[in-house]
Parts: sequence; C-alpha cells; structure tokens
Amino acid sequence: MVESAIGHDEALRVPDLTPGARRILDASADLFYRQGIHAVGVDAIAAASGVTKRTLYDRFGSKDALVAAYLQARHAAWWDRLEQRLAGAAAPRVLAVFDAYALDAPAIDRGCGFLNAAGELPAGHPGHAVIRAHKTAVRSKLEELLRADGPDAPDAAALADHLFLLLEGGVAQRGIDGDGRMLAVARDIAERLVG
Repeated sequence: MVESAIGHDEALRVPDLTPGARRILDASADLFYRQGIHAVGVDAIAAASGVTKRTLYDRFGSKDALVAAYLQARHAAWWDRLEQRLAGAAAPRVLAVFDAYALDAPAIDRGCGFLNAAGELPAGHPGHAVIRAHKTAVRSKLEELLRADGPDAPDAAALADHLFLLLEGGVAQRGIDGDGRMLAVARDIAERLVG
C-alpha cells in the first residue's frame, strides 16, 4: 500500500496562524500567484493586508517563511477540494484528479502555482521543500487510487508516473495557453491508459 504524503510530511503543514497572520497570508497568496513572488514586496503585502511591515515580520519572520506558508496553505486548500471530489468519484478515480484540476480552472488560470514558484525560487529556499512535498503527494495519491481501484493491475507505480507527467504537462500548458484544451487531452490519454 502506498503511504500518502499527507499527514506524514511536515513540509506541508500549515503553521498555526493568528487572525492577523491569516489576513497577511490571504493577501499575499493572491499577490504571489497573480504577480509573481519576486515582483511582490513586503510593502505591497503589508498594504494589501492592512498591517505594518513590522507585524508581517512579527508573524512570519521573513518573506521566505511567508512564501513557504503561502505554498502550504495553497496545498491544504487544494487537497481539501481534491479529497471532497474523490469521495464522490467513480472508479477509476485517478480521472477525478484530472477533473479536479480542470474544475479549478479559474484558480489556476496562470498555471500551477507550485511550478510557477519553483521557477522563481532559488535552490535551498524553504518553499522548495513544500513544492516537492506537494508534487510527491499528488503522485502518491495517483498510485494509491490506482492500487485501490484496480488491485490486480500490473505496475501501478509506473502507470502513476505516466499519469503524473500527463497531469503536470496539462496543468503547465493551461498557464501558457490560457485554456484547458491540453489538460483535456491529457485526461483523454489517461482514460485510455487506465481503461
């Protein structure tokens, strides 16, 4: 049985937040996704959240820690929506993962927030651990679903790798093209692979 990365990976745990910290995180999340992490300074985040820079630093310590918290919160929110969709999905449920990305289309109109962040952050940034943990969790969930829905299927690990790459490519392409056509193509290919 594949062990899910959720609950087992400290990198994905959203820190406990005061109401002020939550306001900062909510304001920064939209700014980081829409404008880019490097383009958004702490002055803009403080102004958007209605706090001082000192409060921002008191709550998070650094912009790097705020970026990591942004990615953790993004993962937690998306993962919750995914689990809700999977709860009512019919087998093969891996297709519901593709659907989850397609249904989140307005929320990912600039592509994958994790891939965007990975492209901006330098090696060693605390956000990279969150990005890796998120991608590992998605890949692990695909394998877990394949094994649960088709316990006799050969080589679920290799098939999960293929599906993960299709999913990542479709989501990344959405950010480039601005539409979900390639994500739909990726889902069609996935359906043939698991069918």
